[in-house]
Amino acid sequence: MSDEVGDRATTPLVDEALKKAAVAWVRVPDGPALALWCVPLEGALFVVSGPGEQKAPGLAGATEAEVTIRGDHGGRIVTFPARVSRVEPASELWASVAPAVAGKRLNAPGSATEMVDRWVADGCALSRLEPVGTPLAGAALPDGSLAEPPRDTPAVRRTRKPFRLHRVRRR
Repeated sequence: MSDEVGDRATTPLVDEALKKAAVAWVRVPDGPALALWCVPLEGALFVVSGPGEQKAPGLAGATEAEVTIRGDHGGRIVTFPARVSRVEPASELWASVAPAVAGKRLNAPGSATEMVDRWVADGCALSRLEPVGTPLAGAALPDGSLAEPPRDTPAVRRTRKPFRLHRVRRR
């Protein structure tokens, strides 16, 4: 049940999952899966990363990625391979897509136009993730655990209890 258009493959499951996605787990080759805020437009997901935006190491220079979309309760709906392309600020696609992506961003400082201008000035990357090939996982559940060990973090020390001048009595 896939409609092949070039090398872009689409299934009803992927199409519906894309339409409703607000967050996607994106894994570039040799990298961990990262939860990234995204906007579904034109049969693809658009992700903004860079200074002042979300961190997505390796996504701006990648050509392929693995995208997992989860449901409202955290369960995986579908995992599919995606072709990654960077949308350049001088392109026609940027002019039509960047304002739409900026308009969907929650808690945005300033207007959508100001945000798009800041993305250009700061060198942020607007990446397009288009599904290609056959979904890797969908209806079938994995046999084993997909849990990964925790990543290294600078938060390794327990904080001290706050200082109190006097003892508080409870009645």
